[in-house]
Amino acid sequence: MSSSSLKIGIVGFGTFGQFLAKTMIKQGHTLTATSRTDYSQLSLQLGIQFFRDVNEFLEADNDVILLCTSIVSLSGVLESMPLSSLKRPSTLFVDVLSVKEHPRELLLQKLPEESNILCTHPMFGPESGKNGWKDLTFMYDKVRIRDDVICSNFLNIFATEGCRMLQMSCEEHDKFAAKSQFITHTIGRTLAEMDAKFTPIDTKGFQTLVQLKDSTMRDSFDLYSGLFLHNRFARQELKNLEHALHKVKEMLVQRMSEELGTEKTA
Repeated sequence: MSSSSLKIGIVGFGTFGQFLAKTMIKQGHTLTATSRTDYSQLSLQLGIQFFRDVNEFLEADNDVILLCTSIVSLSGVLESMPLSSLKRPSTLFVDVLSVKEHPRELLLQKLPEESNILCTHPMFGPESGKNGWKDLTFMYDKVRIRDDVICSNFLNIFATEGCRMLQMSCEEHDKFAAKSQFITHTIGRTLAEMDAKFTPIDTKGFQTLVQLKDSTMRDSFDLYSGLFLHNRFARQELKNLEHALHKVKEMLVQRMSEELGTEKTA
């Protein structure tokens, strides 16, 4: 085991946790995992030690605990973790949620004072990252870091794969995410409500919209609601979108009344 190899424990071993784990194993890191669902068989195949008992998981000597839960379940997961069982209170806790101020506040509130905290958002997933992570963005905020070596070694997992490493505050991330990721999901779900589907005369632009709808609907409503409920900037963006749609409709109605007026005077 090289000096830069880490012992990483994953909490929440669903699709995203598994996706990250495969690259971490490939790089030579040692992994453990725990989850509400029993992933013992899959973990065995991947060479990962799986713990049904969260106490035993916390007693394992992990350098890093990687939180791969959903946005809405993070609070409950942290509440249910007997953190007094932590073998090493100075463990580096890392989250990978799509919102950042929410986990930052929870981790600062609930973790032992000695714990190191790194908030991150890999701006990719199993679909966009299936052919490697080169040039894909990895955002991070060093919220409370006293052990620079372990933090650097963890960040190096992503840098080594060629990610575009972006250091940014959690607040700034959420401002940008409300304008981009949340709006993207909102438009996608709106198109789904309209039952948008391919037609025989599609333009490239419309094909892109149907693909957006399809990719958005592959994500759970839990994720979408989390992007809204736990990003304080999302509410304003939703109002902005409603206002913009109303304004566009007003412009059309005005043009229609002008056209009708022109017809009457002709």
